[in-house]
Amino acid sequence: MDTTTPSTSTHPPPPPPAQPTLSRYESQKRRDWTTFLQYLRNQDPPLTLPTSTGLHVIDFLKYLDQFGKTKVHSLSCPHFGQPNPPSPPCTCPLKQAWGSLDALIGRLRAAYEENGGRPESNPFGERVVGVYLREVRVGQAKARGIPYEKKRRKKKKQVRTPSKVAVETAGVGGGGSGSVGAEGS
Repeated sequence: MDTTTPSTSTHPPPPPPAQPTLSRYESQKRRDWTTFLQYLRNQDPPLTLPTSTGLHVIDFLKYLDQFGKTKVHSLSCPHFGQPNPPSPPCTCPLKQAWGSLDALIGRLRAAYEENGGRPESNPFGERVVGVYLREVRVGQAKARGIPYEKKRRKKKKQVRTPSKVAVETAGVGGGGSGSVGAEGS
């Protein structure tokens, strides 16, 4: 008589498929999106995503200023406009840096569309948000004494060959002025 019970091979269930590790950008985008949705819920009265506008986005950016680490000197501060102000430190507020806000808006624009929002109704892409970001950029640059200048593309220079230079210097037409019909003037 066999007293052993029949073997019911109970293997543990296979582990759930591992979610791919998110990139730093993707995890930051998810964190930013969650923070914005939480911000909307905490408003009085609570806001929903479909009713949010560019003005709500600007209010969110202003709310984030309290967590900033960039010193932005006020007009009345003696350090206003100085790139490397001397000690002692002033009492000007710390704010979010323009570049951080710009990157945040880029991530939130993408997250909005990834979560079913239509590009034409994206509050993060509204003109008023772009105007606000531009004002922040210019204001912070002035406060630091570093004018922001848009990087301009360099124009392609025409390469002059030696033979072309020789013809131009000789002055076609014999007058030496290089312009046609300038001989008798």
